[in-house]
Amino acid sequence: MTIEPIARFVEALARAVTAEPDVPEAAVLATVDANGQPSARVVLIRGVDARGFRFFTNYASQKGRELAHNPRAALCVHWKSLHEQVRIEGTTERLPASESDAYFAARPHESQLAALASLQSEPLASKSELEHRFAALVTEHGAVSPPRPEGWGGYLLVPQRIEFWREGPHRLHERERYERTVGGWRVGLVYP
Repeated sequence: MTIEPIARFVEALARAVTAEPDVPEAAVLATVDANGQPSARVVLIRGVDARGFRFFTNYASQKGRELAHNPRAALCVHWKSLHEQVRIEGTTERLPASESDAYFAARPHESQLAALASLQSEPLASKSELEHRFAALVTEHGAVSPPRPEGWGGYLLVPQRIEFWREGPHRLHERERYERTVGGWRVGLVYP
């Protein structure tokens, strides 16, 4: 019996948590701008369930603007210590405000303030400008958590395709691709 691909990812992530030296939930997120120019950056997968994969960001950031234009995106996770990679392709949607509020409230206080201080993806004259913005927020809020900024929140990537890659000898890698169909997931092997 074939395991459902999201459950398979969760099992792989659990193995990575014990094997990876740092940040096993890191993934490359690829998006495309209005001109078709691709862009990729590392995000942290902050939740996985039957619906899909969650990550959080500033909606006005480059990735947020690109996802507003074209909600299709891809995630790629590579666990070097496991010799495994997972590619996830699908469509993104914004998470409900309540879910973004809950995640923001659970972040460390300094990370909350950093989200307020950063005008993500906008030009920055100097690092000290960002540091001054952060220091002013520390003074303003003290130890009290600020509310989630309106322009900051989460996305759910609803997968249409999930591919598992495992390193093999002589570059004879194993690639197993799951594709969502009306009746569930269709699975098959592809050449490395």
